[in-house]
Amino acid sequence: MKKTPFIDKKTAEEIDAAYPTPFYVYDEAGIIQNVENIKSAFAWNKGFKEYFAVKATPNPFILKLLKEHGLGVDCSSLTELMLSKAAGFNGDDIMFSSNETPAEDYVLAQELGAIINLDDITHIDYFDKLCGLNETMSIRYNPGGVFTVSNGIMDNPQDAKYGMTADQIYEAVKIMMSRGVKHFGIHSFLVSNTVTNDYYPMLAAKLFELAADIHTKLGADISFINLSGGVGIPYHPDQEPNDIFVIGDEVRKVYDEILGSAGMGDVAIYTEMGRYVLGPYGALVTRAIHEKHIYKEYIGVDACAVNLMRPAIYGSYHHITVLGKEDAPCTDTYDIVGGLCENNDKFAIDRKLPKIERGDYLYIHDAGAHGFSMGYNYNGKLRSAEILVHPDKSFELIRRAETPQDYLATFDFSDFTF
Repeated sequence: MKKTPFIDKKTAEEIDAAYPTPFYVYDEAGIIQNVENIKSAFAWNKGFKEYFAVKATPNPFILKLLKEHGLGVDCSSLTELMLSKAAGFNGDDIMFSSNETPAEDYVLAQELGAIINLDDITHIDYFDKLCGLNETMSIRYNPGGVFTVSNGIMDNPQDAKYGMTADQIYEAVKIMMSRGVKHFGIHSFLVSNTVTNDYYPMLAAKLFELAADIHTKLGADISFINLSGGVGIPYHPDQEPNDIFVIGDEVRKVYDEILGSAGMGDVAIYTEMGRYVLGPYGALVTRAIHEKHIYKEYIGVDACAVNLMRPAIYGSYHHITVLGKEDAPCTDTYDIVGGLCENNDKFAIDRKLPKIERGDYLYIHDAGAHGFSMGYNYNGKLRSAEILVHPDKSFELIRRAETPQDYLATFDFSDFTF
């Protein structure tokens, strides 16, 4: 699959003139189309709702855009709740899924009317004493063992800190029913970034069977099942992308087979596809500012791992296009590096690219989710601006770049002189 930037060199130059590199760009048209595709793929389920994972791209302009197209939000912290409230979300448009949760986070989630997703059985008493249980509560399930999907994708849920065991799930439902809870949701997340259409149907089957058994044995009303995230994107150009319409239809088949047969055909399906919703529709744009010729060939850029840390911490591949040289032959081999005092500060290693000259714009693909949001300030480096590119190719600043004053703002300099 050829990866094509959604801006060209001319647009990058125009943005750079107003908001110097490095900067993030987001494709409004692509985001909207993808959201509509997701909704269409699951339209067979009357209660379907996508709860966008705020942690993926915590920008209120992006959240507001998603709200306008019918999405909810999944929050995991106090500040994500605050951000979502500011963007206009409240009530059951918010799913609060957290772990090791501070009291103030639960209190704000309750004040906003969010659906509370409990990560552990001990949180029942904790939340009940703090806020009182709601008529609808959600519980997070960890099936343990090893979960394997096609294409060799494997994860080990029993090593994950999230969720309850099967026995705890049944006990949690009993406890909460005895305290007046009338409706339940079941949530689970097993594998991250699956580039296969098989994951959601396999996960759905496990959760649907659990839900049907709980309903039969305990008489509990299961009102929704949250498949969470995990549907991935093809970071490598040679990967075949997921087909959301195939995924939706395969989940439907499992739904009819298991829940339909159990008389539970009114259960709503929820998802939290932060990466799938936004990942391909955001990019980091940076300029080549140095070149170095030692034992390898290096191109130094004005972005670094604080702007996109996935390659540094995970060894993740992000495709790179040199804007204006999209059709040029890849004749040179480079490490593309930033300026941190860490040798893993590399966006690409031994990457074949067109000849790069100082001043060239490098477009780093698939950074729209878990890109800007994972930024930090090591070496005193500053987070970049974020730009929303509208369908007519005009652009809008949706977050300014940090300044040294922002970095210094949390210190008390009353005894210092600059």
